[in-house]
Amino acid sequence: MSLARLQSRAGNGLDAPPVSVEVHLAGGLPSFTIVGLPEAAVRESRERVRSALINSGFDFPARRITVNLAPADLPKQGGRFDLPIALGVLAASQQLPGNSLLDDMEYLGELSLGGELRAVPGVLPAVLAASAVSHPVTLPSENYNEACLVRSAKVVPAVSLTQLTAYLRGEVPAFVTPQPGPPLLPAAPAVPDLKQVSGQQLGRRALEIAAAGQHSLMMVGPPGCGKTMLAERLAGLLPSMTDVEALETATIYSVSRSGFDINDWRARPFRAPHHSISPVALVGGGARAMPGEISLAHNGVLFMDELGEFDRRVLDQLREPLESGAIMVARANRSVRYPSRFQWISAMNPCACGYEGDPSGRCRCTLEQVARHRARLSGPLIDRVDLQVRLCALAPVELFSTSTQPETSAQVRSRVHDARERQKARGKNVNARLTSAELECCTALTTDSRAFLRKAAECLGFSARGHYRVRAVARTIADLAESEMVREEHLAEALQFRFLDRKPAVAG
Repeated sequence: MSLARLQSRAGNGLDAPPVSVEVHLAGGLPSFTIVGLPEAAVRESRERVRSALINSGFDFPARRITVNLAPADLPKQGGRFDLPIALGVLAASQQLPGNSLLDDMEYLGELSLGGELRAVPGVLPAVLAASAVSHPVTLPSENYNEACLVRSAKVVPAVSLTQLTAYLRGEVPAFVTPQPGPPLLPAAPAVPDLKQVSGQQLGRRALEIAAAGQHSLMMVGPPGCGKTMLAERLAGLLPSMTDVEALETATIYSVSRSGFDINDWRARPFRAPHHSISPVALVGGGARAMPGEISLAHNGVLFMDELGEFDRRVLDQLREPLESGAIMVARANRSVRYPSRFQWISAMNPCACGYEGDPSGRCRCTLEQVARHRARLSGPLIDRVDLQVRLCALAPVELFSTSTQPETSAQVRSRVHDARERQKARGKNVNARLTSAELECCTALTTDSRAFLRKAAECLGFSARGHYRVRAVARTIADLAESEMVREEHLAEALQFRFLDRKPAVAG
């Protein structure tokens, strides 16, 4: 037989379209050609396959070898096609029985020059797609634990080309250990505790509300007042991820440059990009359309410290994913959609020197300079922030007080869990994701409450989106208070977390 066909899968964001690897041997001058829109790493597989076959004890056929990766118009990238190409050469040259290559088996793996199999990125999407059509997958043993996160998958791990071909001939059993289920909890949840934060009762309250309703939060205050400490403790207040959420997040990391670490299973991601980040690094893109920070924070927290130092064009990239929970990365030859349902937490100083409004009077910024500092953030972006809290510097008496012990993360997490259960019992999304129609149903207002909210809207001048954001936050406050009704006091507390909507004092 001079023709062999094997099945594999390409990578296209979170999709893994099937690829047929066809290997044909013909007479003529020896050559090795790969067609089917391969990128440089795929074309280089010719040298890896040749060396791997020779060093594994096989003969490399001195014939005209043509490898077709179909469909021809689908871009192919990475070293994942090394293994099916090598097996195809062996089958086409009759060094491997053709009937040993199962028609429904799919193959993924990069080869070293010695014939060992190396791990490849993007395994989870490929295994998920193969499992959906009940196809077993042969892959490097280094990818085995990651592939086993898909509990319905049939996975055959392999250490080397020699070991795999012996298995395909029926000479040795498959190198398979009992397929483990994914761990239920993160291996080492090193999350700082809220009890380490002194004072800042308003900030702690805002953090609890944000965790309970999955609201976005912006903290504005002088340097050293505890903004970063509060943000870093949000992950410890959130409920554990479900299996579905954990698999979604793991799939994104599987295709990212950093890769997926099995020890991070079910641990909510906490991403804190530096303010010098580029738009592509934040939202995703590049030549391979890789996921950005907003997608790596999916089902977790995206914390942006020193918000005023970020480029305004970078910040405005957040507007669409904050609304839709997804981002479309479009390039000339492909379009990739990544989920980006993250909880956005940010912190910034109130002015350039950082001490505007401080009782010590250290700030020397003019009103125009303060307004210019805040103008770095666009109005449409600020309008999408549910909770806007102004923090003050801690007084020494608060910092060194031992009269009251701060609440621990476990105590606050218990209330957050109860509030999330009430939201789940209503059969709706978490409060931050409720549509306007769902909010009307969940936050029915009395005549007095509606009049109170209308008067507040007239005074503060917030938009229609801001109106519904206030109602969503008030719904969360009511859930924390174990109240079925959204009362006027709940609306009043929600309104105090919209301080950036207040009309500026520097109109003239």
